[in-house]
Amino acid sequence: MSTTARITWAENALFVGESGSGHTVTMDGAPDVGGHDLAARPMEMVLIGMGGCTAIDVVSMLKKQRQDVRGMAIELVAERAEEPPKVFTQVKLIYRMRGKGLNRALIERAVALSEDKYCSATAMIRKTATVTHEVVLEEVT
Repeated sequence: MSTTARITWAENALFVGESGSGHTVTMDGAPDVGGHDLAARPMEMVLIGMGGCTAIDVVSMLKKQRQDVRGMAIELVAERAEEPPKVFTQVKLIYRMRGKGLNRALIERAVALSEDKYCSATAMIRKTATVTHEVVLEEVT
């Protein structure tokens, strides 16, 4: 299985990334490297990808378990190394789940399965970073 992407330079530190499926994203560097703060930084995109990867896993598992999930957001907080290549050293994911009658044990299990087995982005980031999580439930009526 292969995945493709293409990155095209627009100007200064502004780039357009195109996925193999034809979708595009814009990335920009920080002003100190010639960017104009017009888009997310590449390392922010890595975090977004990690969050999206685990979100898809968790929602899919909870739907199969007939959990009444009405909303979910994941906040990711990362620390980076001081020296180049400035990899992530710590990443904390905060899963904020809204729903009715949510079963915390099922949610914790889905998060653990995503982090330990299914999410390839988490598996890659774990090569350099400690990954932790927290689950916050909000009951709706």
